[in-house]
Amino acid sequence: MFTDFKIVEGRPLTVQVKEYLKQWITKGKGRVDQKLPSTRELSTMLGISRNTLVTVYSELEEEGFIYTVHSKGSFVSRVGIASVPSWSLDWQQRLNDTAQKAIDYDLMKRDLRGEKGMINFASIAPDEKLFDLANVKRAFLDRMALEGEILLNYGYAKGYKPLIQYLTGYMETKGVDMEGKDILITNGFTEAYDIILSSLQVPCKHILTENPTHHTAIKISRLHGYDLTGIPMEQDGVRLDLLERALNEREFGLAYLTPSYHNPTGIVMSAEKRVEVLRLLAERRIPLIEDGFNEELRYSGSHMAPLAAFGGEGNGIIYLGSFSKILFPGIRIGWIAADRELIDALVSVKRSRNIHTSTLDQAVLFQYFHNGNFEKYLKRAKSEYKRKHELAVRYCTEFIPCKRVTGSGGLHLFIELPEALNAREILADCYKQGVVYTAGDLFYTDGGGANTLRLGFSRVSDDELRRGTEIIGREVTKRMEALR
Repeated sequence: MFTDFKIVEGRPLTVQVKEYLKQWITKGKGRVDQKLPSTRELSTMLGISRNTLVTVYSELEEEGFIYTVHSKGSFVSRVGIASVPSWSLDWQQRLNDTAQKAIDYDLMKRDLRGEKGMINFASIAPDEKLFDLANVKRAFLDRMALEGEILLNYGYAKGYKPLIQYLTGYMETKGVDMEGKDILITNGFTEAYDIILSSLQVPCKHILTENPTHHTAIKISRLHGYDLTGIPMEQDGVRLDLLERALNEREFGLAYLTPSYHNPTGIVMSAEKRVEVLRLLAERRIPLIEDGFNEELRYSGSHMAPLAAFGGEGNGIIYLGSFSKILFPGIRIGWIAADRELIDALVSVKRSRNIHTSTLDQAVLFQYFHNGNFEKYLKRAKSEYKRKHELAVRYCTEFIPCKRVTGSGGLHLFIELPEALNAREILADCYKQGVVYTAGDLFYTDGGGANTLRLGFSRVSDDELRRGTEIIGREVTKRMEALR
């Protein structure tokens, strides 16, 4: 008895022993009214101090797991776990269409994933080695000292007020007119987009977007029953002639666009095209969801205002923002900036789902901004990512035979290989050599893009960047030679 107890370093011993005895009782290893060894006996059996066992027995009795009889010892209580008939179900047969589609679209289960020791170009997360850990700790301590008790209680569905005020000013610095608009804090882009599609009534469930476009947006759109029409892209954004043709040929309930450092292509839509796109959408009164993906990671050229800024006093644009790619994705803070009446409704939807985004996370992020750390961090991060970006462009154009490399900023490049090649087949060969990237076909709304791939460079070393692109280049060359 008790021979399988093992001590784990770094955890309080009383906690470990109490958890072990609780499981021993609840799993039925200890019978009801069975006498337990004395604290002296058990301390010898487990090789721990008797004082620890005295504390554990006292707490177990207080919680109702054991009872003590004077002069006789401690015994196992009846803890409400009885032997009843059990039954098993085939849960796979009980999954609804939404769950089954989510499984089908789940890249973490379906695609090749980078393993430890591999050169991983699949990730476009920020490099954690750049994280400003000391100032994040300082922000946490500062805010906890000011209102720790409040932050650990329930918060507000709309969000932490100081952060909302900060983000309102932040949007205004981007040129967005926030008069008549408001902000809802969300758990990143994913929840923001999901809440919007859950809440809007549209004349038809058809979304106009770029082709290719953000895979998560494709996935969420389809889970909500939307079809997508993707418009091919040029070096400066969507093709206007094809956009106008699509608008003339059918009705759309929504538009979803990523005008700056687009995912996956990294393309920035020109100012001229932004004006024309908005004109076409305004004529048809189509609500636009703008994804502000990676806007801060600009390495060259002049600042390009978001579409929401071009929209002026109108309220037809819903802007989605997130700091996941420039700051700390683990905090999962995003926001929706939109018409005040719409935000008021979305607040109720969010409250019904998860009450609110973590107030503690929001407060720490606000304090980090308030302390003046964001601009310093961004300057340092942009300098490193710019260097990596230039190196990635150089190595891709030098080593990988391709038709086009795009990406003016952000944390990735998009590579278009010769038409006859299949990037997913090449990925399988590269994977055997310790290199993984993201095949581009999953970003396409129409099943295209078999000859494309997205290459994330943020979390690989300079040496890995060179070796990885060389390996991809060799495999591409082999395939091209085999076709001759």
